[in-house]
Amino acid sequence: MGMLHNLTGLIKVKKDKMTILVLGLNNSGKSTIINHFKKSNEQSAIMVPTVGFLIEQFYMVVKDELDLVLQHPDLRDRILPILFYGNKSDLEDSLSNVKIAAALGLENIKDKPWHICSSNAISGEGLDEGIQWLVQQIRFALLSNRKGGKMKMVSKDIK
Repeated sequence: MGMLHNLTGLIKVKKDKMTILVLGLNNSGKSTIINHFKKSNEQSAIMVPTVGFLIEQFYMVVKDELDLVLQHPDLRDRILPILFYGNKSDLEDSLSNVKIAAALGLENIKDKPWHICSSNAISGEGLDEGIQWLVQQIRFALLSNRKGGKMKMVSKDIK
């Protein structure tokens, strides 16, 4: 894989370092998704099994955290693409992208492009599609920002 290693090349910018914010609750698949994009010799062999949770509580917490992140002074006025992986889409009780968008109130995000990509981090299904969308949006944002806007990517893990 190694796609994260080559992300700046995919975006076609000359930068030595790019930071991407990866947020998610415990056991949501963040590490497995990131692991999928690393070079095979950099991947972690540790996998944590899915822990049961109530879907309604999960989406309430995610929505609250998303609202906090979007209001952060460093992010509020920037054009930043937001990629949501609807991970664990293989599970019987997984929600459709439309239901995820409604549960998170994504229709209220008017100033940032966002996309939901159904995925299965273990098999890799849907992960490349999400990165392709993200690369396209970052390219667009960089062009827009050169014309007067600002874009900065930061990294933080929500537990």
